[in-house]
Amino acid sequence: MSREVILVPGLWMPGAAMSWLGARLTRAGMRCRAFDYSGRESPLPALAERLARLARDCGPAAYLGHSLGGLVVLETLATERSLEVGAVVLLGTPAQGSIAGRRLARARIGHWMLGESEPLWREGRRMRWTRPEPLGVIAGTLPIGLGRALGPPSGANDGVVQVEETEVEGMRERLLLPVSHSAMLLSSRVAAHSAAFLQRGSFDACAR
Repeated sequence: MSREVILVPGLWMPGAAMSWLGARLTRAGMRCRAFDYSGRESPLPALAERLARLARDCGPAAYLGHSLGGLVVLETLATERSLEVGAVVLLGTPAQGSIAGRRLARARIGHWMLGESEPLWREGRRMRWTRPEPLGVIAGTLPIGLGRALGPPSGANDGVVQVEETEVEGMRERLLLPVSHSAMLLSSRVAAHSAAFLQRGSFDACAR
């Protein structure tokens, strides 16, 4: 697997938000590079084009995307098939859309907060993973976050994204951990399992 890892943060988060997780991956022997972007101000195709340019500069790399950042990763790797890719890990990514996002978008301020990303929270990216590289998904089950303030959840969730909303057809593995949406970036268990998958293509490579 590639030692280079491109880290893609979620909505409203700068690349620096991935620093703690990046430090843990670095200690595991990887070299990390964060992708800065504004999900509010740029549509998904433009973000994918920007990430592809970074990927070409970086060379062969694995990818880790948190929340909306996972959708940017999926779009980039689906449209840029020539990129040399290692394993891919998504953390709390609303691949099937998000009921919490749909509820937030109903309010004028919420629609403004989501900006260009609003259709992604509403619809997700219902795509099948057809690349040969392994895709792993980590979903949280600790319901602490903005989603609880927008209405009662209808299933296991991380406070923003429901477990069922993280499903990507063709993914190799999905791992459920008792962690909330934002706390994924500060969880030692998430970091350890992410490192195992990025290096060996399996969460089972790390003791659960």
